[in-house]
Amino acid sequence: MFSFARIKQYYLYYTGSFLLFVGALAVLEDHGMPPRWIGYSFLFFTIFMYAAIGVMSRTSDISEYYVAGRRIPAFFNGMATGADWMSAASFIGLAGTLYLSGFQGLAYVIGWTGGFVLVALLLAPYLRRFGEYTIPDFLGARYGGNSIRLVAVGAAILASFVYVVAQIYGVGVITSRFVSLQFEIGVFVGLAGILVCSFLGGMRAVTWTQVAQYLVLIVAYATPVAILSWNVTGNPVPQLVYGQVLNNVQQLEEKIFDQPAEEQVRSLYRQRADLYAEKIMQLPQSLAFEREQLSVEINRLKASDSQMKDIVALERQRRELPQDPEQARVRWEKAMFAAGERAKPPTHHSAAFAAKDPEEQLSQQINFLALIFCLTVGTASLPHLLMRYYTTPTVREARESVFWALLFILLLYITAPAYAVFAKYEVLSHLVEIPIADLPSWVAAWSKVGMVNIEDINRDGIMQLAELSLNPDVIVLATPEIAGMPYVVSGLVAAGALAAALSTADGLLLTITGALSHDVYFRIFRPQASTQLRLVISKSLLLVVAVLAASVAAQKPGTILSMVAWAFSIAGSAFFPALVLGIFWNRANQKGALAGMVIGVCIAIYYILRIEAGNIPWLSINSIAADPWFHVQSTAAGVFGVASGFLTIVIVSLLTAPPGKTSQDFLSRVRRTPKRDDNATD
Repeated sequence: MFSFARIKQYYLYYTGSFLLFVGALAVLEDHGMPPRWIGYSFLFFTIFMYAAIGVMSRTSDISEYYVAGRRIPAFFNGMATGADWMSAASFIGLAGTLYLSGFQGLAYVIGWTGGFVLVALLLAPYLRRFGEYTIPDFLGARYGGNSIRLVAVGAAILASFVYVVAQIYGVGVITSRFVSLQFEIGVFVGLAGILVCSFLGGMRAVTWTQVAQYLVLIVAYATPVAILSWNVTGNPVPQLVYGQVLNNVQQLEEKIFDQPAEEQVRSLYRQRADLYAEKIMQLPQSLAFEREQLSVEINRLKASDSQMKDIVALERQRRELPQDPEQARVRWEKAMFAAGERAKPPTHHSAAFAAKDPEEQLSQQINFLALIFCLTVGTASLPHLLMRYYTTPTVREARESVFWALLFILLLYITAPAYAVFAKYEVLSHLVEIPIADLPSWVAAWSKVGMVNIEDINRDGIMQLAELSLNPDVIVLATPEIAGMPYVVSGLVAAGALAAALSTADGLLLTITGALSHDVYFRIFRPQASTQLRLVISKSLLLVVAVLAASVAAQKPGTILSMVAWAFSIAGSAFFPALVLGIFWNRANQKGALAGMVIGVCIAIYYILRIEAGNIPWLSINSIAADPWFHVQSTAAGVFGVASGFLTIVIVSLLTAPPGKTSQDFLSRVRRTPKRDDNATD
């Protein structure tokens, strides 16, 4: 194994090479290099570097493949954990959510960082002291039996699969915009990048690749906002001056929000929402009437020899009408909610729970706290994250790696609020109240991939704020273009976003295939299987799961941040009660843990499907979104899953026989005092 100093030296060379590459592209752009070539250069150069690290880290040793030989120093394990953690949701979605939600978006920052406190205090030392390879390994040893292992495998696969779909979706967004690939093709290009990082070397390759990816993503995230900060304030450290820019944003909001044109636009959207509500109430007659009206108009135009383009447009409208009343209900409900959102009075970026309606204000407060809770326990329950603490040499280094991970994550998280404020300042200053004909080119470019929507609903030819709809996933990716920076900065951001998505996807795919090959195939069905066969099975499953996830991501199932929040709720509901009670409560037994995991995850999934019915394509038949319980949205479904999991484990464990001596011996081993084993390697 290389020394710490030697590894650090290699990564300094790597970082220097990457910065030289970026500088060379900047010079080439200045001499006329086309933007598309810059996008391709970033895509292929970074994937080539990751692939080279993956190939050099190839292994056929089972311990190296699953836990990197338990030889990763705390510093580099913390950096790899940071990259594993800072997925497309953190890189792409966090600043966008803060841009759209303002104060309410801070729930993600608080919840995600708070989760690492729970990891450090409640889980990481005990998992490392236990050893082995996976979270189902730990639960199987603590509670005994294959049933708990199978349930844990199912929950790990489900949570990780939802999470990895979000990452591959993010890859599709990046490649479709920056290298002009079709979204579906971009998804599978990203898939190739994921596979070359993890296929040959497992956790060993993934770890060293993630260190490289962290260096790329943090440079890419900080660079554009630093340039923007310098351009706006003369200070390149945005964290120090974004309060000043926030005041400027507040003044612009006060100037724009109450203008007559803005109020007119919101009124028109309110009328549209009411019209859709009326049409939904009158189904199926309203659908038949709309089809009949279009047919009458088409026949009238044909009889009057009108222009063919008008007839073609109306015929297209008729073809695009819903096929049946149920489909009309789902589609019109979605349009009604979208119009209703645009009709709402805007809130100031810095305002906390500023809704005028008391019930809506209560809803905001409840969801803020519920989301913090779910993200905190979800962070402490994600199998791909917890697996990283099996890779350190000692228990002490497992604790230290949590510290380093938090430090590396902090560098991005203290930048995200500044990113959102600077982006909003640019939009309010240079986009709102200009003629729609004069909109910058980036608006049309991002409209083509469905991330920006412009509608001149009042037909005045001027862009009002309510007429602009931005997907939260576009803010970080488009900020360099919004601020008029050189295209090489946009390419750098795309490379960073790609690194964030690939690093997390690698860890998630390894978790899924490890659960299937190690916990199911080896532990349950073929304990006598050779090491070589186990690795062949794991790599084969890696290909299958990766292709399946890419196929789902190509369907664009939701925004990145919503999918990630669902994964956190599922993981927290399934694992957090069983892990915490399994470590700290001797009386928890197999039947209690089994019942708690099943009930917890089922309630979380039911609640997500209950609220999101109609937004998920394969649920759209005979399914209409139900009212939330206690105002809690689907992104915080884990509130109900975690609470029911804890309650079920306690009740069932108390009503059934206590665990046997094997379980007590296990607890004695993992709960040894730190003085005796902080430096132990087993």
